[in-house]
Amino acid sequence: MTEPIRVLIVDDIPETRDHLSKLLGFEKDIVVAGAAASGAEALEMAAQLLPDVVLMDINMPGMDGIAATELLTTRVPTAATVMMSVQGEADYLRRSMLAGAREFLVKPFSSDELTASIRQVYAREREKIGRLGAPAQAGASAPAREPGRVVAVFSPKGGVGRTTIAVNLAVAAVESGRQIVLVDGSFQFGDVGVLLNLNPRTKSIADLVQELEAGEPESLDTFVTTHASGLRVLLAPPTPEMAEFVTPAAVKQVLEALAARFDLVVVDCASSFNDPTLAILDYADTILTVLTLEITAIKNIRLFLEVAEQLGYPRDKVRLVLNRADSALGIRVADVEHSLGRKVDHTIVSDGRSVVYALNRGVPFFTSSREAQVSQDLLMIAGSLLGGTARSGEGQRKPVARRSLFAWR
Repeated sequence: MTEPIRVLIVDDIPETRDHLSKLLGFEKDIVVAGAAASGAEALEMAAQLLPDVVLMDINMPGMDGIAATELLTTRVPTAATVMMSVQGEADYLRRSMLAGAREFLVKPFSSDELTASIRQVYAREREKIGRLGAPAQAGASAPAREPGRVVAVFSPKGGVGRTTIAVNLAVAAVESGRQIVLVDGSFQFGDVGVLLNLNPRTKSIADLVQELEAGEPESLDTFVTTHASGLRVLLAPPTPEMAEFVTPAAVKQVLEALAARFDLVVVDCASSFNDPTLAILDYADTILTVLTLEITAIKNIRLFLEVAEQLGYPRDKVRLVLNRADSALGIRVADVEHSLGRKVDHTIVSDGRSVVYALNRGVPFFTSSREAQVSQDLLMIAGSLLGGTARSGEGQRKPVARRSLFAWR
């Protein structure tokens, strides 16, 4: 006999909790494991009861359902949340999904709608766990693993779609079932959180740096936000002045900690040669260098390739990514390759309609236009990165002397 689906009910109204408990009491394959009256109580009970599904009311005093779901996704990842609300506006639905909810029910709903949602969410989560493997038991020692691959998405010129590519590349990589984290490496003016519609008050890399300096890397999950797609995200500091905490040494420490935990670390770099950015480029296994069919972009890429050579980067460490590759701007791809003296490694088509529509909705275009060619191009790049071998060890990391290149430092 299969185990029943364990459900935790979270609602601040006692009558609603009792009503839902009675409805579910008639179902043989569903059991109410507990009921909580607030978001904070739900987190405590979920950690103890380990429910399969959490019925979460969105509007509660104190910690609301969205905030509770965000924390629940990190603390009890095996529990799938079904959000309940009397309001069915698209904004509520989007915020719930971004927080990690797997289903959204508008009150009042029927008993059939409730039980069908619980069973569907439970089945999807079981299927996902079956594909990825069950999570390790608490307290069990994890087997040794190779450090993950670190990929820097960089361009020496702004306005070429670098952040959009980094975000959607990371979301596409999640489909592999591997553990993926996206880092906003534009520490002063990062836009990753905006593109993913994440809470700007979430802890950032500046907070993580202080935690790592205190010697407590085991608390990494506290600083990494979970997007609705399953992507983990480490945001840039909320204010420009906090970027001062993120020194080159701190950058290396953060990337080491993330690579030890995740299979792929994607970093959206700033478009400037400052010390933290150079630390990211030094540490990265692969640098995806984004350019477009514009004279200024090509000129800046040529200069960057010269700098990369002088810094001693292996030629295959830098990959050229031509964005909007099918744009009719009078410059041919062959002309670009001839000017740069090397082939373009990856191309991404121009699809302004899908990209802009997704940006305005605060969702990745890979999610909203999964079958579009621009999404398929990103999926191919993600596959090439995940298919490559991970780094073999610190012997690959050689210190770089930069005085000859950046003598003003």
